[in-house]
This record gives sequence, structure tokens and C-alpha cells, in this order.
Amino acid sequence: MKLVERIKKPLSSAGVKKYAHNTGWLFAEQMLRMAAGFLVGLWVARYLGPDQFGIYNYVIAFTSIFAGLAKLGMDEILVRDLVNDPEKEAVYLGTAFWLKLAGAILTIALITFISIISSDDYLTVFYILIISAGIIFQSFEVLDFYFRSKVLTKYVSISKLIQLLVSSLLKVYFVVTGAELFWFVLIALIDQISLALSLYLNFYNRKIKLGLKDYNFFKYFDKSVANRLLHDGWPMILSSLAVMIYLRIDQVMIKNMVGEHVVGIYAAGVRISELFFFIPVIICSSLFPAILNAKRTEQQLFNKRLQQLYTFLTWIAILITIPVAFLSDWIVYVLYGEQFAEAGNILMISIWASIFVFQGTARGYWLVAENLQKYSLIFTSLATLVNVLLNIILIPQYGGIGAAWATLISYSSSAILFPILFKRTRNSTIQLLKSFILARA
Repeated sequence: MKLVERIKKPLSSAGVKKYAHNTGWLFAEQMLRMAAGFLVGLWVARYLGPDQFGIYNYVIAFTSIFAGLAKLGMDEILVRDLVNDPEKEAVYLGTAFWLKLAGAILTIALITFISIISSDDYLTVFYILIISAGIIFQSFEVLDFYFRSKVLTKYVSISKLIQLLVSSLLKVYFVVTGAELFWFVLIALIDQISLALSLYLNFYNRKIKLGLKDYNFFKYFDKSVANRLLHDGWPMILSSLAVMIYLRIDQVMIKNMVGEHVVGIYAAGVRISELFFFIPVIICSSLFPAILNAKRTEQQLFNKRLQQLYTFLTWIAILITIPVAFLSDWIVYVLYGEQFAEAGNILMISIWASIFVFQGTARGYWLVAENLQKYSLIFTSLATLVNVLLNIILIPQYGGIGAAWATLISYSSSAILFPILFKRTRNSTIQLLKSFILARA
């Protein structure tokens, strides 16, 4: 009982209570997304089989590596500015939207060029171009950050549930009708379109109900704001690229070194591990405004809340990791069937990375609060280098299992090893280490 009480203690803080409703919406939406999305995804994986499922995951991984560039590193910076300077929200939203749109166009051009000169066949390149077209609609993510800054996450949740419903129904229809892989790839583009449309309609309706006129943020663009957003966000641009490389490069390298069949097996195991990655994102994104407010009020209170957050997330990850690791073979067999049985070993290794993912997510928000985004770039770049080098060494001999070990080592290096080497991030790393012993402050 003492362990449970220590874990629940951070939940009683004033900051957490203030944003409990917001977090509740996020968790409800993500739980539905996880349940419906994963169950439908399992059906799709069983229908496609390891080879086709491998190609499907490869084209998504290839596109995802570059998609982060279109965000321009300004996501959490935009939330920060909307919280600190709400009277200029229309200017911030409009400027960020047009910057993201320009970034999307340049990113699509880059993806097109790289995919054409790659060794992939024409059909695979065609799939990549279909998915990359959806990056254009990422520009509407500025509305996600607007709702988040206002602690109105229910609007984002509703939008994402609409997206989930459209996506799930289409996937079920295509499985039942025996559709080809092309149609499942097309759904990735439809997902982006439906989410953008839902976000804008929710934003528009809220502004109309409030009798406000500045809902047409498209007409705003402030050069000075744009320069500042790009200046503050450039470390996060490179960091996002580095993050996506070491999140997805394993599948790209596996495909090119040992084939799409192994990609399908590897993706099946890793996908189960990634099911839980939404937890730290939801908690941190919801509590980020409270942590910023604590920093403005009192540094000691800020440090206390930060330690509570680290401890809570670390132990949530541990309590998830242990049973999944021991039951990995059974979980894979029940969910995917005999044809994906090899994914059990992948899951057993990759699930341990969840601990460092949870910690690294919280660390990322702290870096933004302290305006130390450049260290995020340093850590993720070093971790990416470690991951790529280990993949080169391990994949040819051990296949997907080697890639899983490479990912685990790179995650732990990014969360603990590299940050403790720098003076500005050493105390934060000590807090992360203290979280393993249930430290509260």
C-alpha cells in the first residue's frame, strides 16, 4: 500500500487537479484510439501478412522520418507563446500556419527527390508520395496547440475521434472486400485530411459561439513573430529529424538489409511497445501550462512539480514494462497469430525502452520551459548516431532482434547517459535517476 500511496501522491498536487479535466479528455480519446486503432490494426496486419505489412510499415516509416521537418520545431514553443501572450493568438496562429505550410511543401519536395533516387521500386515510391501528400494538412495542427493552450483538449479529442472513426471504417471495409495494399496506404492521406477538417470546424464553431471575429487567422502573418518562432525552434527542427530517424530508421534499414518480411515481423512487435507511448505525451502536454505557471511563481515549486512528474511517469512505465516483457510471446501469439510468432522476442526487448521514452518525454518539456532546446538536438543526434551504428552492426547478423537492442540502447543513452555529461542538464538527469526510488521532491 505504501508503494501505491507514493505513486498516487503527485496526483494530489494543485497543478494536477487544475488540469485533471483536460487530462481526462485526452486519456479518454487516446484509450478509444488505442483500443479501436490497435484492434483494427491487428486485423489489417493479419490480412496483409508479414510481407505486405512490411511494405506498408516501410513506406510510413520512410515518410515519417522527414515529416517532422514540416513542423519546424515550433509545436511546444507555440503553446508557450499562446499561454504567455493570449491577446496575440490570431497573429501567432496565422504566422505559424503559413510557416508550417511552407515547411510542408519543401518537405514533400525533399521526400519526392530522395524516394525517386532511392533503390525502391516504382510502386513503393508511389506509396511514399501518397502518404507524403498528407504533410500539407499538418499545418492545421496549430489549432491543436491553440486548444491545448486554452486547456480545451476536448475539441482536439473530438477531432481525433472523428479521424479514428473514418479511418477504422475504411480499413474494415477494405479488409472485408479484399482490397489491395494501395487502399490501405491511401487511408494514411485521408487521416490527415479528416483531422485537419475536424480541427478547423471545431475552432470555427467555438469562435462563432463566443462572438469573436479573429477566427480567420489565415489573414495574419507577422514577419517578426515568424523570425522568432524559427529562431527558437531551429534546434527542435533538427531534433525532430533526429528523433524520427532513430524512431523509424530501424525499419528502413531492416528493409534494405534483410527484406520487407523482417520489417513486418519487427513492426508487429514494436507496435505493441509503442501502444503505451501516448501516456507520457498526454500527461506532459496537459500539465505543461501548469509547470510553466509554477516556474513563473517559484523555482522551488517548479522543481517539486518536475520531480513528481518524473517519478510518476517512471513508475507507470515500470509497472507496464515488467508484465509485458514476461508475457511477450503469449501476447504476440494471441494478437497476431502464428505467422508473426517471431515478434515475441522483439516485444520482450523493445518494451523496456518505454521507461526511457516516458522519461525523455518529460525531459523534453523541461528543456522547452528552460529554453534549452539545443540540448534536445544534441541528445537525439548522439542517440541517432548510436542507433544507426548499432543497426549497421547488429541487423545483418541478428535481424529484427538486433534492431530492437539498438533502439533500447539509444533510448537509454538519450534519456540518461548523454544528459548527465552536460552541466546544464545534469540536475535534471539526477532527478530522473531519483525517480527510480520514488523520490517526491
